[in-house]
Amino acid sequence: MDRRRLICAALTLSVLGSAAAQAPDRDAQLIRAAEAGDAAQVRTLLAQGASVKTRDARGRTALLAATQGNRVEAARLLIEAGADVNAQDDIRDSAFLLAGARGYLDILRMTLKAGADLKSTNRYGGTALIPACHYGHVATVRELLTTKIDVDHVNNLGWTALLEAVILGDGGTAHTEIVRLLIAAKANPNIADRQGVTPLQHARSRGYREIAPLLEKAGGR
Repeated sequence: MDRRRLICAALTLSVLGSAAAQAPDRDAQLIRAAEAGDAAQVRTLLAQGASVKTRDARGRTALLAATQGNRVEAARLLIEAGADVNAQDDIRDSAFLLAGARGYLDILRMTLKAGADLKSTNRYGGTALIPACHYGHVATVRELLTTKIDVDHVNNLGWTALLEAVILGDGGTAHTEIVRLLIAAKANPNIADRQGVTPLQHARSRGYREIAPLLEKAGGR
């Protein structure tokens, strides 16, 4: 091989090596940009070939990082680029599950349109509906109840969405409306916790004067 060919070969290897080194850096930058909500940078990095499948040390994808900060536009760009809305990190959060738990309605709707797994569960064994009921996210609960999500799913604590709305709620306007929504969605009012205590019994013991009648009318015991 003459000197010119040797130089060309060396330059080619150098370029290839540089490109290979830049790819992981672009991927890491994508996660950071998504977390910061820098939609312009997310768009640029995606155009440069950054991977939506890359995960950080905590197992988070860029989409999950965006979801944690409710970075709606960054999340939109990532989903449009094919990000997996069901990819779970080391603590079993996914964009879908986290959006449901935190009441991030815009991102939740995007994940539903992108094929959210309604049967997926978080580290407590709960679907997206259960923590949404726990935290009183009325609009999120209403949205999830338009899907085929299991309203009577029981998590690792032995609680349904209805039980969580009563046990972990405050009996106020939001949780009362959530109980009403769950009953309208045909949630079983008589699934008891592991101690055999029903939603109605919990509501009565807490003095929830608006929730208890709703459960009684629904056939609660």
